[in-house]
Amino acid sequence: MTRISRAREHQGVLTKPPGSLGRLEELAVLLCGQQDTDTPKVDQVQISIFAADHGVCTEGISAFPQQVTGQMVANFAHGGAAISVLARHLGASLEVINLGTVEPLPDLPGVLTNRIGPGTANLALQSAMTEAEVRQALEAGHQVSQRAADTGAQLFIGGDMGIGNTTSAAAVACVLLGEAPSVIVGPGTGLDVTGVRHKTAVVAQALRRHGDDVTPLSVLTSLGGFEIAALTGAMLGCAHRRIPILVDGFIVSVAALVGVLQQPGLADWLHFSHRSGEPGHSRILAALMARPLLDLNMRLGEASGAAIALPLLRQACALHNEMASFDDAGVDSGSSDEP
Repeated sequence: MTRISRAREHQGVLTKPPGSLGRLEELAVLLCGQQDTDTPKVDQVQISIFAADHGVCTEGISAFPQQVTGQMVANFAHGGAAISVLARHLGASLEVINLGTVEPLPDLPGVLTNRIGPGTANLALQSAMTEAEVRQALEAGHQVSQRAADTGAQLFIGGDMGIGNTTSAAAVACVLLGEAPSVIVGPGTGLDVTGVRHKTAVVAQALRRHGDDVTPLSVLTSLGGFEIAALTGAMLGCAHRRIPILVDGFIVSVAALVGVLQQPGLADWLHFSHRSGEPGHSRILAALMARPLLDLNMRLGEASGAAIALPLLRQACALHNEMASFDDAGVDSGSSDEP
C-alpha cells in the first residue's frame, strides 16, 4: 500500500464524516505522499526571496522607481517588510538572495549576495538575459534548494522582489500560454488604466522582438528576470530533493509554469497558496490545473500570499496526525449510506 493510500485510509477512520474536512484532507494526504510519511509536518519552513532589477523599467512601466528594489531588500533585512513580519510570526526561516540590484548593496543581515549583474537588459529591445546569465540564475536557485535540504526544511516557499518584474513575468506568460498581452498584463505596483495600457504596449513590443520560439528556457532567457529564473531553479531543485513547495502568486506561478513545461514532474510537488489580484494569474493557474487555497485579492508578491496560506497546511497536518479514530474514541462510525 502506498503512503497516499494509507493516508486516505487513515482519513476514513477519523471521527468525522468522510470528506467533511474537504481540501484539508487532500492537503494532508498529498503531503504524506510527498514526504513519504504517515505523519506529515510543515514545521520547518524555508522562505527564500530572490531580488533583482529589470532593464525594462526604463520604459516607464512601474508606479515605483527602480531604486525601490534595493530599498526593499534593506527593509527585508531590518524586519519591516510584510514577509519579514509573517516569517517571524510563523517561525519560518527567511533569507534574501540579491541576484542583481542596479546599485550594489552593502552587507545586510539575512541577505546573501549572488550578483549576476546590475539587473537584466531592457526586454523590449533585446534579450533580457544571456544564456550564461540564465544558467547562473538557475544555479542560484538550485543552491537555495540544497540549503533547504541541508537544514531539514519540510516545505519551501519562494518569493520575489524586483521593480518591473510583473512586466517580465507577463511577457513570459504570454508566450508560453499563447495569450495576448491584454489578457495577462495587470497593474503590478499600482498602475492606473493609462499605465496598464502603456505596460501592455511595452509587452507587445517585447513579444514582437522575441518572435515565435516557445521553448521554456529560451522564453525565460529572452523575457524573464534573474529572480524568475532563480525561482524556477529553486522549485526544480526542491522537487528533485523531495521537498514540497508552496507557490506564491503571479511571479512565482510564472516561474513554476516555466519549470513544469521544462520538467512536468515538478507539478507533483506544488501546492498553490492563493489567487493573485493580477488579472493574468487565473490564466496561469488554469494552465497548471491548480486550485489555490485562498482568494484574498493580494498582489504584493515577496511570498506574502504563501505565508498567509501556510497555517492551513499546518492545520491539515495537525488534524491528520492528532484526531482520534472511531475505535480510539469509542464513537460509532455510523453507516456509509447517505441519509
